[in-house]
Amino acid sequence: MKLWNKGYNINQFVEEYTAGRDRVLDLKLAKYDVLGNIAHAKMLCKIGILTEPELEKLVTELNHIQETIEKGEFTIEEQFEDVHSKIEFLLTEKLGDIGKKIHTARSRNDQVLVDLHLYVKAELGNIKSEVKQLFDVLMGLSEKHKDVLLAGYTHLQVAMPSSFGLWFGAYAETLIDDLILLNAAYKIADQNPLGSAAGYGTSFPIDRQMTTDELGFSTMHYNVVAAQMSRGRLEKTVAFALSSLASTLSKCAMDVCLYMSQNFGFVSFPKELTTGSSIMPHKQNPDVMELIRARSNKIQALPQEIALITNNLPSGYHRDFQELKESLINSIEVSLENLQAMRFMMENIIINTKSIENPMYEYMYSVENLNKLVMQGMSFREAYQVLGKQILEGKFEAQTKVEHTHEGSIGNLSLDKIQAKFDTVFNE
Repeated sequence: MKLWNKGYNINQFVEEYTAGRDRVLDLKLAKYDVLGNIAHAKMLCKIGILTEPELEKLVTELNHIQETIEKGEFTIEEQFEDVHSKIEFLLTEKLGDIGKKIHTARSRNDQVLVDLHLYVKAELGNIKSEVKQLFDVLMGLSEKHKDVLLAGYTHLQVAMPSSFGLWFGAYAETLIDDLILLNAAYKIADQNPLGSAAGYGTSFPIDRQMTTDELGFSTMHYNVVAAQMSRGRLEKTVAFALSSLASTLSKCAMDVCLYMSQNFGFVSFPKELTTGSSIMPHKQNPDVMELIRARSNKIQALPQEIALITNNLPSGYHRDFQELKESLINSIEVSLENLQAMRFMMENIIINTKSIENPMYEYMYSVENLNKLVMQGMSFREAYQVLGKQILEGKFEAQTKVEHTHEGSIGNLSLDKIQAKFDTVFNE
């Protein structure tokens, strides 16, 4: 069924090529299309296009369709282009001419936009929930291991004392920055595009505020051209937020892969959470972390992919936008999986509390020694030269007691402040 059918059949090759994977992807959007249909039908009744009995029949049938979606029984067969045509077919098949009225004052352009906006809002809510669960795990680990020292590195060279509390807490606080971008993407999605039709409005006296309220949007895209121009911008904004989150997960996964290696030996996992080699019996590989890293890095390419597809397109709808749907949906689903995998692994991470005892870490206390000389009255530059000479001459004796007191340091993780900051951003 083609909503735009004019009495002739389209070439089969053209039909297959242009449909792409929309039928599969639209199953993810189906429940939101039903919600959009219900809100639109109520509005059509208010302005006199539908009678109250007609509205009641439409809503009853739409609720029945929603039940089949929730049960996993809803399908989009090959004769249908997309979810919109399938649902309109079901309504017409069941209700006759009443079903044919549902598309009044609407285009597939604003229909798919409504579906995407509602889908993104729901999925960003799910992602935020997963971020919170990972944050809670990291904060718990930071508190638990706050007194366990860890070697800090710069340029992949031994640098200064750190701690597991500092390391876990760093990723916890970084998630707050990612949450800020997720909130921004949510606000972009939280605007109702319904009523923009094909991008230029309609001569029907529709009530856009009513559908905005019915669908739970906080506001609407008032300008109908701006509403249509949100196609591509919505996806790009979400992509930047997901990319930021992916960057955090990728870096954390890389740290874990590095710290698991025998050269470091800072952390490990139960053997059941690692994988082996087909030839080397001793191997216990961090495959989960490596896949989190790889899949997160793919997501970081998403903003550029969307930019290249949408760059320099004039205003109005273009079929190019269809290519965004698969990348967006896939990246959202992979982001959720990555968050769940990272949380699961972190819940089972094993800390080596004695890694700092390796003699190779002796020189990382040089700054501690230097600072003590400065506190005793020596200038920083003179103390630096004294310590440098001791190290070169092999006379350096490490003072391993670490005393950091300022906010966010080894001795003052400020976890309560980080928690308060997270709570504020999470509840925005």
